[in-house]
This record gives sequence, structure tokens and C-alpha cells, in this order.
Amino acid sequence: MHSNNTLETSFPSLLSTMDVKFITTLILFYLIYLTTTIALDPCASQTDDSDLNMIPIYGKCSPFSPPNKDSWVDTLINMASKDPARLKYLSTLVGQKTVTSAPIASGQAFNIGNYIVRVKIGTPGQLLFMVLDTSTDEAFAPCLGCQGCAATTFLPNVSSSYGPLDCSVPQCGQVHGLPCLAQGIGPCSFNKSYAGSSYSAILVQDSLRLATDVIPNYSFGCVNAISGGSVPAQGLLGLGRGPLSLLSQSGTLYSGVFSYCLPSFKSYYFSGSLKLGPVGQPKNIRTTPLLRNPHRPSLYYVNLTGISVGHILVPIPSEYLAFDSTTGSGTVIDSGTVITRFVEPIYNAVRDEFRKQVSGPFSSLGAFDTCFVKSYETLAPPVTLHLEGLNLTLPLENSLIHSSSGSLACLAMAAAPNNVNSVLNVIANLQQQNLRILFDTINNKVGIARELCN
Repeated sequence: MHSNNTLETSFPSLLSTMDVKFITTLILFYLIYLTTTIALDPCASQTDDSDLNMIPIYGKCSPFSPPNKDSWVDTLINMASKDPARLKYLSTLVGQKTVTSAPIASGQAFNIGNYIVRVKIGTPGQLLFMVLDTSTDEAFAPCLGCQGCAATTFLPNVSSSYGPLDCSVPQCGQVHGLPCLAQGIGPCSFNKSYAGSSYSAILVQDSLRLATDVIPNYSFGCVNAISGGSVPAQGLLGLGRGPLSLLSQSGTLYSGVFSYCLPSFKSYYFSGSLKLGPVGQPKNIRTTPLLRNPHRPSLYYVNLTGISVGHILVPIPSEYLAFDSTTGSGTVIDSGTVITRFVEPIYNAVRDEFRKQVSGPFSSLGAFDTCFVKSYETLAPPVTLHLEGLNLTLPLENSLIHSSSGSLACLAMAAAPNNVNSVLNVIANLQQQNLRILFDTINNKVGIARELCN
């Protein structure tokens, strides 16, 4: 007990005898040492973990060593060599970033007035020259054994990705295929008319390649028989807005956007182009609203508000121009029709004003009723189509056509045929030559800009 009392009384005595100044000095030196060490060591972390330090992977403070003892420049060059692979990866995250452009040519080689594009179908790809058609949804191609087809056909038996579609699949209903038999199975067979001719086909799937893009499991008609001479010899690619069109079957690949530039009919070369997707499309292009008719959903309607011949605005009753989804009347842009057709009252008014300014005499040539001696061509006034938001003044090559002898020039427009109860005005492919026509089905607009693609 006495010993404990001695300790309790001696400890305060010991503290009272220590040099307080010496202890304080030691503490100060220790704190200075700590702060100096941290300041001199650039790789030291913050003591309170308030920041996350970012360092180069091969920097001085990195725990990783460079693969070789290269200089800083060599290391940077080596790291930069990995950038292309990185950019390719990034492009897969944000969607299409490269231009998809397929060449277009006039159909002169096939003796047709349409435009064709190079397409490959199957695995390995089989080359076909298919007609572009903005007013049709489904694609079709002549297949091996087709009755009445040309010599070039698609060979299903040599494609590893080919497969027929059953009559019960949704696509069969979309193509208006024949109903399934009582047992509910069988191929999807269907019949279609096209430009006064007809064909029968079965619905199949295979890979479709445009430029460098491959669209797997593309549904199209495998034609087994045709009747008539207007079915495209090597098939057709539908660019309409329906569920079996290219835009629909490609999903988000092209974001509902495409454009084309059609070269002159005089050109035999693939100098035109079909551009798919928003990348590479013209930025400064005037647009007009794209209208939609639920009864004719595949057609690209625009609002034609008037027509001028020279400086004269042709008087046209508004009911012949107005868009009406109930009757289907209005104006469409179409790549498959050759010359622009107006309902008869519109065409007669435009023709009469044109004749007044050229001062004839006039003759007829086939579908054209306003032909004149070519030497009067300098008197021909330009024709301007007034669309909502833009005016399209047609170059003479888009409004005149010449006889094979070259002696006559004709107004390259006509009235809708008498045997067609049509309420449609159609801006056709001859009037679209050397223009970039842009279709944006997401933002509902059509863009038009001059572009020489001969």
C-alpha cells in the first residue's frame, strides 16, 4: 500500500521536472518532417483521401511498367497505334458513323426507265441489279427455276443463310400472302401486280448487302413466275415506309433516313448514289414537310402549293393540289415513275401556259403532246414546283426530253392516263435527275438540293 502511494506521488513530480520546451521542439520537428516528405514525394496520396489521383498508366507514379524501356515519344506512338481499335469500338456504341453509299445507274442496259442499284443477296453474296422503288415496300428477286424470268436469277441452294418463311409468320400477313392451309403450315406464297404485269413468289429470308452493310434475315419475295414485261429483270428493292421496306427491316441502322441522286438517263455509268442513314447527308438543304396518308402509308406525300411557268404562276384550283388522306389525293415523290404526271386540269393549265410562252408550232410524240423544233429550245421557260417551304425550279434537262433524232424537244410531263381514275400528282424520276433527294421519315421532311451526279 505504501509503495503504491509512493508511485502516485512520484509521477507528477517526474513530469514537473521534464523540459517542456524540449518535448515541444521534438513534436514540431516531427510535423515538419511529415509535411516535407509529402511535399517532396509527388506520388504520395493525400492523408485524408479527399482526392482521387489520376496518373498516366506508364507514368513515374504508376505501378505498371512500360512494355519496353522506350522513350516517352516511342511509348506515346505505341499507345496511339491502339486508337483505331478504340474508335471502332466507340462507333459501335453510338451507331452508324461511316457513310453507306451504294452506286446508282439508269436502267438503259436493261431497257427500262427506272434506276438500278447493286445489291448482293445470300452467303456468299450473289450480285443483282435491283430497281429502286420508293412507292413499294417489299423486295423481290427472280429465283432459280422462275418461269418467264431473265437468265440471271438468285440461287437459293448455294446460300448458307437462305431460309423460306412459313405462312404463319407476321411477315406473311404484311405481304398479303395467301392464307395457310387447314393444317396451319406451309410456305408463304403470294401474288403481286407491278406496273401492269404480275408475279408469284414465296416469302424467304437471306442476308442482304448494300455497299459494306449486311442486313441479316432480310425478308423478300423469291419469284417463281412472272407475267408481262414490266417486272424488273433482276428484282426490286422497296424503299417505301411499310413494315417490309428497307428502312423498316434495317431497324435502327439507318435511323429512318436515306437519300439518292439520280444521274441523267443519258449516263450508262453508276455515277448516282443511294446514301443510307443520317451520316454523310447534306447539312444545308432546304426541306418540305413529309406528309403521311394512313390509307397509303408507303407513299411519300409532299404539299405542292403551286406551279410557275417562267415568271407566271399558273392559276390552278386549290382542290387539285390539296392533300386529302381520305381520297388519297395530293402529290407524291416517286422514283419508279418516269415522267411527272399531273391530274388533267393541272397539266392542261401548265401545258397551255408553256405553249403560250414558246409560241409553237407543236406536235405530239408518244406520251408527249407539246413537242417543238429544237431550235426553239432557247424560248422554253423554266418550270418551278412550289412546295411548302421551298421552290424547285427544274433545269431544262429535267423539264424537256428530246426525240431520238434530236430534232424535237418536248415538255417532259403529261396528264394522268385517261384509263386511270387517279387523284395523284406524281413528281417522277426524270424531274429528279441530278438532284439530291433526302427522305427523313423520323422528322417527317423531304430535302431537295442540286447535285450533279452524271
